[in-house]
Amino acid sequence: MSKGKLFIISGASGVGKSTVLSKVMAARKDLEFSVSATTRPPRPGEKDGVNYYFVTEEKFRSMIAADEFLEYDEHNKTLYGTPRAQVEEKLLRGHVILDIEPVGAFNVQRQRPDATLIFIVPPSMEVLENRLRSRGDTGEEQILLRLDRAKWEMEQTPKYDFVVTNDQVDACAEKILHIIAQKDDEE
Repeated sequence: MSKGKLFIISGASGVGKSTVLSKVMAARKDLEFSVSATTRPPRPGEKDGVNYYFVTEEKFRSMIAADEFLEYDEHNKTLYGTPRAQVEEKLLRGHVILDIEPVGAFNVQRQRPDATLIFIVPPSMEVLENRLRSRGDTGEEQILLRLDRAKWEMEQTPKYDFVVTNDQVDACAEKILHIIAQKDDEE
C-alpha cells in the first residue's frame, strides 16, 4: 500500500519547470522526484540517475517491451519514460513528483486516477520563446519544434487539475506547495 500521493507536473520546454521544482523539492522533505529515462544526450551539468537516466534508443525500446514504464512518450524526436518500479518504491516513502508531458500525464492518470495533475504555463508565448533562445543549448530547429509542441501542450490545460503561471519562480513554487498541502489535508 502506498504511503504518498502522486503529483504530475507538466509544462512546455523552457517554462522553468526544473527551477520551480527544485524550489518545491527543497521546501518539503517528504517529496521524492521521479527520475525519467530519456534517449536525449545530457545537457551540460546533467548527471545520469539524477536528472535523467540517459539510455540508448535500443535500451529504451527493450524497457518498453519489458513493460518497465509507467508511461512513455516520444516528442521532439526523443523518447522519455517513467520507470514504473522507481515510482512504486518512492510512493512507499512519501509523495512523488513526476515531471512529464501531457501524453504521459494522461497515461499515468488512466492507471492512477488519484494522481494530481498540475500544468505550469509561461506568462506568454513570447516569454517562453525568449527563455528557450536564452538557454544557448538549443538549435533553431529544436526551438521551433518546442514552440509548436508548447502550443499543443497548452491546449491540454483544461484536462489538468491545476494550472499555475510561472511569472516569478518563488511565487510559482509557493502555489504548487499550496496545492500539495491541500492534498495533504484531504487524507
